[in-house]
Formats: sequence, C-alpha cells, structure tokens
Amino acid sequence: MRKLLLLLSFCFALTAGQAAPKSDAVAAAPAAPTSIVHVVTVSWKHGTTPEQIKAALDGARALPSAYPGITHVWTKTLKAQGDRSNAIVMEFTDAAAFKAYTGSAAQKAWYQVYLPIRDHSTTFDVTND
Repeated sequence: MRKLLLLLSFCFALTAGQAAPKSDAVAAAPAAPTSIVHVVTVSWKHGTTPEQIKAALDGARALPSAYPGITHVWTKTLKAQGDRSNAIVMEFTDAAAFKAYTGSAAQKAWYQVYLPIRDHSTTFDVTND
C-alpha cells in the first residue's frame, strides 16, 4: 500500500505542471484551412481488372505533379460503405485552383484512364471558407 501511495504521489507531481494555464500564443488554436478537399467515392464497371484500378489510382496520385493547384491526394481506402469500393481524395490550394482544374490538361489525361472503368461515383467538395 505504501508503494502504491508513493507511486501515485510521484505521478501526481509529474503531471501537476501540465495542468497550468498556457500563454495566449501557445493556447491559440490554428486557423482552419481554406483549401478545398474533393472527395470521390467510386464503384468500378463489372469486369474491371485490378491492374486497371491500380492505373486509375496511380494516375490520381500523380496529379499534384501534373497540376500545381493540387497539394495532396489520398487513394488508400480503409473503409467503404454501400456499393462504392474506393475513395479518391484531392486537396486543392484554394477555390481558384479547384475551379481551374475542371477541363485542365491534367484532368483530361487522368480521365483517359479513370472514366472508361468508372461505373458510378459520388463527389463531395468541402472547405472551411
């Protein structure tokens, strides 16, 4: 019992300083990003091969090097609901980059691989701005 009390006292002493109020500079929350996140959930046409799906996902991952307005792309789907099997997420720097992407050479090149095998997709575009 004595060892337990000693251990608890030690733990309390270690954590006591962590509850102290922080300065305004440290406590201030970072501003919400104003980038645009483009989320696509997709189901593939019957007969689409794993190689074709890989090519479409690889093409999406290559978009930031083809289009400077895209900063990040995520393609590894951890969980999919309904009849969708994959998600593709793209982050755009701002609304202007998002708008200019439509019809761009980068989008057209990726669509040559993606659209022929896409059965259905649902898109969400999200921002804080």
